[in-house]
Amino acid sequence: MAGVIQTTVRRAPLSLLRTRWRDRSPGLAAGLLGGAVAAGLGLASYAVLVTVLWISSPYPDNGPGGALHVAAALWLLAHGAELVRVDTLSGGSAPVGVTPLLLLLLPVWLLHRAARDATDQGDGVGLVVGAGAGVGMGVEAGAGAGLGARPGGGGDLPDTGPPPVSARIAWAGVVLGYLAVAAPVVLYSAGGALRPSWWWAVVWLPLVAMGAAGAGVWTAFGRPGGPVGRALRVLPRNLRELVVEPDARLGAATRAAGAGAAVLVGGGALLLAVSLVWHGVAARDAFLRLTEGWSGHFAVLLLCLTLVPNAAVWAAAYALGPGFALGTGHVVDPFSSAPAPLLPPFPLLAAVPDAGPGTPLHWAAGMVPLAAGAVVGWFTARAATGADPGAAQTAVAWSWRRTAGAAALAAVLCAVLVALLAALAGGPLGGGVLARFGPVWWQAGGATLAWVGVVAVPVAVGARVWRGRRRRGAVPAPAGETAGGVADAGGRRWARVAWSSAGRWWDRGEGGRRWWP
Repeated sequence: MAGVIQTTVRRAPLSLLRTRWRDRSPGLAAGLLGGAVAAGLGLASYAVLVTVLWISSPYPDNGPGGALHVAAALWLLAHGAELVRVDTLSGGSAPVGVTPLLLLLLPVWLLHRAARDATDQGDGVGLVVGAGAGVGMGVEAGAGAGLGARPGGGGDLPDTGPPPVSARIAWAGVVLGYLAVAAPVVLYSAGGALRPSWWWAVVWLPLVAMGAAGAGVWTAFGRPGGPVGRALRVLPRNLRELVVEPDARLGAATRAAGAGAAVLVGGGALLLAVSLVWHGVAARDAFLRLTEGWSGHFAVLLLCLTLVPNAAVWAAAYALGPGFALGTGHVVDPFSSAPAPLLPPFPLLAAVPDAGPGTPLHWAAGMVPLAAGAVVGWFTARAATGADPGAAQTAVAWSWRRTAGAAALAAVLCAVLVALLAALAGGPLGGGVLARFGPVWWQAGGATLAWVGVVAVPVAVGARVWRGRRRRGAVPAPAGETAGGVADAGGRRWARVAWSSAGRWWDRGEGGRRWWP
C-alpha cells in the first residue's frame, strides 16, 4: 500500500483529557501519586477488615477510634515493623514482633504494581499506516515510514505511546509517595494500645517500599541484567567473573535457589497439614475453647489463615534440624521437644509435636531438605546443559567445575532467602518466657546451606552428565542428516550437543568440535 491512510477515532472529551493529562504529566508526579494510592489502598483494606470484625464482635470496646488504631498498627506490622503493647496486666510494655507473612503480600503487591505502572505514562492512541509501517489511529503516515515509527526498517513496529519514564524517577516517586502516607500513619498509631517501635518502623518501612518498588520497576523494563551487573562491581574481578561470567550463572543460581526455597516452605506446609490432621481433636477443641459466637470463630479462623505461612516456615525449620522455639528455653526439633510453657489454646499450636524425644516418624521430616537440595541440583543441571528456559542458550555445556560452583552459589542464595523468611516469621510475643517465638534466622540459614549444599552439588554434577548423554542420544536428525548426527566430507559422524546464536555446535565425542550451520 503506497498511499497514505488517515484514520481517526472519536473519543469522549473526558477520556481524551484524562489520557492527555496522564501522558504529559511528569514521571515523578505520577510515581508519587501511584505510591500514595498503593499505601492508601493497603491501609483501607486493613481498616475495613478490622472495622467489620469490631462491628460484629459481641463485646466491642474502645469505640471506632480504637479499631482504627488497631488497623493502622496491623498495617505497620504487615511491613515487618515491631509493635509494643502498653496495656498489659503487669502495667509494663510487651513487644509483638511476629509478622503475619500473608498480610505482607498485600503491600508488596501494591508497591510492585504501582512501580511497574509508573514507568508507562501512556496507553498509546496513535496508529500509523503506511507502506510497511503498520496501521495507526489519529496519526498520519507516509510510504516507507510514518510519524512516530521506531527507527529501523519498514517492518518495525510503530510507536504506541511516549517512551517509558526513567527507572530512577519512577522508583523514587513511588517510594516517596508511599512513605508520605506511611509517616502520618506511624504518628497516628503511636496513640493506640498497640504502638509501633520507632526503630523498626524507620528501618523496615523504607526497606519494604524500596525493595518492592525496585522489583516492580525492574519487571517493567524486562528484568535487565545491567543493574545487577553494576551492583556487583563492588566485588573483586575474579569473584565477579566466577559469579556472573561467562554463563550467567547468577541468574541460573537465583532460579534454582527460589525453587529450593519453595520446596522447603511447601514441604513445611505439608508437614503442618499432616500434623494438624494427626492432632485434629486437639486443634478442634482449641478452636472452640478460644472464643464464642460466630464472629469470634470467624476472627480466630482468619487469624489462623494469616499465620499459616508463618507456621509453614516454622515447620520447614523443624525439618532442617534447628527447629523453633515456643518461648525462651523451649525448643522443638526432630530430636527432642521440650515441654512448652503455659500458652493459650490456639489451633495451629496443636500441630506442635508432643514433648519428649524424637522418633523415626519425626526424623522422616528430613526428607524435605533432601528434596529441596535435589531440586536445586536439578535446576542447576538444566542451566548447565542449556535446557533452562529462563537462561540464554550457550554454545558449550558447562564443565563440572562450573556446574558445581553454580550449585554452591544457589545453596548460598537459598540459605539467605530461608534466613530472611525465618526472621520475618518469628519474633517476640511478650516479655520474659514469651520473648522468643519461632525459628532463629541464622540457625535456619546455616542448616539450609549445609543441607542444600551437600545434596545439590553432587546432584547437579551427576544430572549434568546424565542430561548430556540423554540429549546426545535423543537429538532428532534434521533433513539430510542421519540418526547418528551429521557426516562431513571425510565420513566422520558428529553429534549435536548444544545450540548457539551462530548455529549448532557439534561434537564427535573424540575431542573434535565444529560449527554446523
